[in-house]
Amino acid sequence: MSGAPSVIVFDLGNVLIPVDPERTVRRLNERQAGLGDLVKRLIVENPEWQKNLEVGAWSKERFLEEIVPRLDGALTGEEVCEYYSEIFELNDDVIATLPKLKKNYPVFLLSNTNEIHQKYGWEKYDFIRLFDEVILSNEVGSAKPDAAIYREAEKRSGKPAAEHLFIDDLIENVEGAKRVGWDAVLFRGYDDLVAEFRERGVKFE
Repeated sequence: MSGAPSVIVFDLGNVLIPVDPERTVRRLNERQAGLGDLVKRLIVENPEWQKNLEVGAWSKERFLEEIVPRLDGALTGEEVCEYYSEIFELNDDVIATLPKLKKNYPVFLLSNTNEIHQKYGWEKYDFIRLFDEVILSNEVGSAKPDAAIYREAEKRSGKPAAEHLFIDDLIENVEGAKRVGWDAVLFRGYDDLVAEFRERGVKFE
């Protein structure tokens, strides 16, 4: 473990906003029998679609060119975007720490995401405005756990690598942060996060 951090960096999905893709599957199956299962199969069988969106290699329109024709007229492009993004909830306990942390630290968001989920999903949440910097994979052309996206956060903070504390729910992203010299913790829930903060002397109350 490093010394006390001077920058707190949060992942988004499954840390601040729990993600439930099965909600979209259920809602689409309710709309038309088997439609949700079809969309899920297309996404699973073509992982490069989401990856290309995630690093900004594809636009929303390019993604829709692939998926909409395979749905035989069941959904418009706009409807695909809306259903595709109805997967988020709010982790209110963790979100409530943000304004407290901001009293003492710059607070950054570092997320692997895409323009559809941003525009049709999480961008509407008020807590997003609390972040001093928002670093998104699709905008910087690099996704966790690649070193480049962490270096982009360092560039914006102006702080040494070791002074960044990163919270993410995926071990590969936590390890990616540690490889570039950050302190990082695997998010397991609010109570565990509180314990990690207290261990590091992070001021959040």
